[in-house]
Amino acid sequence: MSKLHLVFGGRVKDPQGLDFQDLKALDVVGFFEDYKSAEDAWRAAAQRTVDDAEMRYVVVHLHRLLEPELPPVAK
Repeated sequence: MSKLHLVFGGRVKDPQGLDFQDLKALDVVGFFEDYKSAEDAWRAAAQRTVDDAEMRYVVVHLHRLLEPELPPVAK
């Protein structure tokens, strides 16, 4: 089974955070079936905007949201 990842970015309100200024203006780079491909795409997108401190790109591990680990069973 592939582990789905999403790469997207946009302008943030604070360069240290992930509070995006305009959700409608997000740049969706794409969906990837493995972390390596997602990381490569993230790196390329981030490099294009390296001189803009307010632009931020992230990799989201969608597989963790779609199939979260079950909590441990109490003994």
